[in-house]
Amino acid sequence: MKLQSFWTRISLAGLAAVAISSAATPASGNLDGRWDATLTQKGVVIPFRLDISGEGDHLVGTLYNGQDKETTTTAKIENGAIRLNFEHYLTSIAADVKDGELDGQVIVTRRSPINITPGAAPSEESKASDTVSPFHAKRYSAPPAVASANVPSIDGVWEIPHESNKGEKAWRLIVKQKGPEITTTLLRVDGDTGALTGHWQDGKFVASHFDGSRPGVITIVPQTDGSLQVDLQTPPRNGLLTAYRPEVARSKGLPEPANYLTHTSVRDPNEVFTYSFRDVDGKIVSNDDPRFKGKVVLAIVTGTWCPNCHDEAQYLVQLYEKYHSKGVEIVALDFEEADQQESLTRVHAFIKQYKVPYPYLIAGTPDEMWDKVPQAVNLNTWPATFFIGKDGRVKATYSGFAARASGIFNKELNDNFTSTIDRLLKEKPAVQNTSVPRPVADVASR
Repeated sequence: MKLQSFWTRISLAGLAAVAISSAATPASGNLDGRWDATLTQKGVVIPFRLDISGEGDHLVGTLYNGQDKETTTTAKIENGAIRLNFEHYLTSIAADVKDGELDGQVIVTRRSPINITPGAAPSEESKASDTVSPFHAKRYSAPPAVASANVPSIDGVWEIPHESNKGEKAWRLIVKQKGPEITTTLLRVDGDTGALTGHWQDGKFVASHFDGSRPGVITIVPQTDGSLQVDLQTPPRNGLLTAYRPEVARSKGLPEPANYLTHTSVRDPNEVFTYSFRDVDGKIVSNDDPRFKGKVVLAIVTGTWCPNCHDEAQYLVQLYEKYHSKGVEIVALDFEEADQQESLTRVHAFIKQYKVPYPYLIAGTPDEMWDKVPQAVNLNTWPATFFIGKDGRVKATYSGFAARASGIFNKELNDNFTSTIDRLLKEKPAVQNTSVPRPVADVASR
């Protein structure tokens, strides 16, 4: 079945239409400002910040990932109903305006990357689907003041022993604290869970987040032995976890988190990294394209359904602006759900939202990644970055993406990316091995 437009699909599914309130449409100025919003998934209420500004067809909705903002691609209010579309996530908020509050739904169409295993058939939860969550919002009110003297300090980096299906033995918990207020994230080999914000209440820290994707709630309870009891109430939920300071984890002989520089590698560093896929306009682009010859190339395994890939794309746009004139190219090897590959609705919105200047090649579905990038070893993170030298060979890799919520690890990532690029730019041009692209029929996914 051909994929229809985003709002048409939702309408046909009976999801986007919101009953029009019998109350008169309020003045748009009445909606301007900050709102305390919630969505509810599987019985878990997830608070988040929503800002609304403008009026009519010039309405703008803004969600937050810590300090980073995600704004609507389109938004409007009419006849007492508000619609906020974040098409780069295929997310929408549709609600009635009534008695000064908003009631409706959050609708997300996104593939869940849960339990992706090489060679395994996609699970039901990993297939594209619409998630409809009850939504409510009321005017923002500041939380009750808490005396800082009564709040324990948990600021800094912690480690959580945990074995994941990606081969990890531990995760990191990163907390930035100012008195009773915290911003926190869980950092895995794929990247972080986004910046969850909250405060001390009733003997625990409670923080939450929704930026158009990856809604999350976390509670952190300091323990008498100096550890933390951590309950991530939304995916990747794994029951109650214990967090230790890194030095305590080492003294206990606990394993360290994954090394982002070595987690993924290539089968033969002397082999030219090859690819040949159609771009968003249907044109075949390969590693033999003249634009890549003699250049330093960052090849990114990515997907617009992946929230950490959204984080990385915004960073890559900045890198491109800094390094493109010096001889650096970026190419995205993009893996999208089968029902997205015909219209590329989210891909086009994603490219427009972040002003992506480098090519997005539609490489296949997420479950085809291992077949389409056969030179990679232990490729199981979204995103994954391959640093390719002027001779066409992979010189370094980086797994996942630690965004600004990850604090010092985001700085380490930036230092690694820039130092690797600077090093590769200094290399003398070399004659590339002649590579024979695979037949288009084998690599094209559209």
